Amino acid sequence: MAMMAVALGATDYIDRQIIVSTFPHLKKEWGLSDTALGALVSTVSITMAVCALPIAWLADRWGRVRSIAAMGGVWSLAALWSAVSGNYAQLFAARSLLGVGEAGYGPAGAALLSAYFPQRLRATALSVFQAAAPLGSVLGVVFGGVMIGRFGWRMTLGAFGVPGLLLALLFLKVRDYRVPATPDTGTPASAGRSPAAEARPALGTTLRELYQARTAMWCYLGGALNLVVLSTLYTWLPTYLNRAYGLSSAASGAKAALVILAGVVGAVVLGHLADRLGGTSPRRKLVVPAVMAAATWTLLTAAFGALQPGSAQFALVVAAGFPLAAALGTAPAVVVDVVHPQVRATAVGMVVVVQNLLGLAVGPVLTGLISDTFGLRTALAVMPLFCAMAAVAFWRGSRTYENDLAAVRRYQRFDDALQQGARGIPDGQSPQADV
Repeated sequence: MAMMAVALGATDYIDRQIIVSTFPHLKKEWGLSDTALGALVSTVSITMAVCALPIAWLADRWGRVRSIAAMGGVWSLAALWSAVSGNYAQLFAARSLLGVGEAGYGPAGAALLSAYFPQRLRATALSVFQAAAPLGSVLGVVFGGVMIGRFGWRMTLGAFGVPGLLLALLFLKVRDYRVPATPDTGTPASAGRSPAAEARPALGTTLRELYQARTAMWCYLGGALNLVVLSTLYTWLPTYLNRAYGLSSAASGAKAALVILAGVVGAVVLGHLADRLGGTSPRRKLVVPAVMAAATWTLLTAAFGALQPGSAQFALVVAAGFPLAAALGTAPAVVVDVVHPQVRATAVGMVVVVQNLLGLAVGPVLTGLISDTFGLRTALAVMPLFCAMAAVAFWRGSRTYENDLAAVRRYQRFDDALQQGARGIPDGQSPQADV
């Protein structure tokens, strides 16, 4: 199930990133400005931020598996629509629809995986799940570059629509989980909280659950600040390599892909490390991304602030790519840990909203503004300060994590029972998934 979720998510990010390779062809055929081309990318993040929370709330009510299949179908159809668009307005609408599909998939997928894996393994599972984003981004750039010259921009944009539809249909065979309406003890979920009275919580109850865990607030903030730097590096590094190193576009893209791949490995390895260390002391689960954010800040500041373009500088940038992605899975995993199982998809939806509006949408634009005034190298040396702020946020979250985790510990019995049910324990001994 986890690998199917990653494969489906990868098709989303391939569809999201592959359009970059078509920019020269779209510019020539339709006479588009660079601003119009850039809007085809920005609209995905904006639509995600606007739609993530309401769609995630619906996923908690409708069911995670059906929501995932539906969202995969939406973005796959959007990719096919992109391929047959007759003008810019149609292509822009198709790209916006792609963002709608992505907005619902991440929260529902994270909530589903969180139920299939116990709390001690959640950061690892969600790190693997979140790694689909940088992995799909790399594949989108690579496949786009190869396909555009052979098949044209229309075939390139629609190439992964059909595989995405097939994976979405296959996902309907995955078993969903059922959450209890209230704890079996009949007592409140946690001190000072208002537990939902039904298995489908009202919106007001959902929002109260989301905002009463201080740890979740710090994770929202830390994850967004960290993504400011990640989006900056992934967006502007190819341009910097072209300008400062004199590399061709193809060579710059290939070298930048190494940094993204380092992030894929870092997300999985460091997410697993957070789980391992959190097993002996829960607060260490957030200490790991705090330390890694500080390391990223140090490495990138040294690379762009102290070193001239060359092999030593690039080596530091690649090294920074590894810890840069440490929070991709760990931050949402901790958010899931400290909220009621009924609102997990909505909680991850809040992560998507905050990270897109305050993270992914900020980095590329702010870097460009600084670059216009002081130069790109200076901008890349200054932007890692956001990682220093992310480190502080994660550190603060680690100080409240154990208390928030204890407040919802009663619900971990459900997760453990679900794992036993997956191993064949009879229905009368453990709760079974609601298909």
